[in-house]
Amino acid sequence: MAIFKARVDIMLRHEINDPQGLAIANGLAELGFDEVQSVRAGKRIDLILESDDIGSAQDRVSEMADKLLANLTIEDYTVSVTLVD
Repeated sequence: MAIFKARVDIMLRHEINDPQGLAIANGLAELGFDEVQSVRAGKRIDLILESDDIGSAQDRVSEMADKLLANLTIEDYTVSVTLVD
């Protein structure tokens, strides 16, 4: 067994309104950051896990995201997995 670090980045789907992103964009504009065109806010979840290999770790974390970490009705996610030295 090896130890892996997994990162799950979760974002609202583009067709879903993002009130937090809108609030951030408005705040940035009020502070003079006029170059910002739009903001989308999301969440990141980091996990440390044991697995036989990187492919199995990736599959397992994707299963976690499908079942609990992301709301697949309104969110998309990406998973990245690296071996811990």
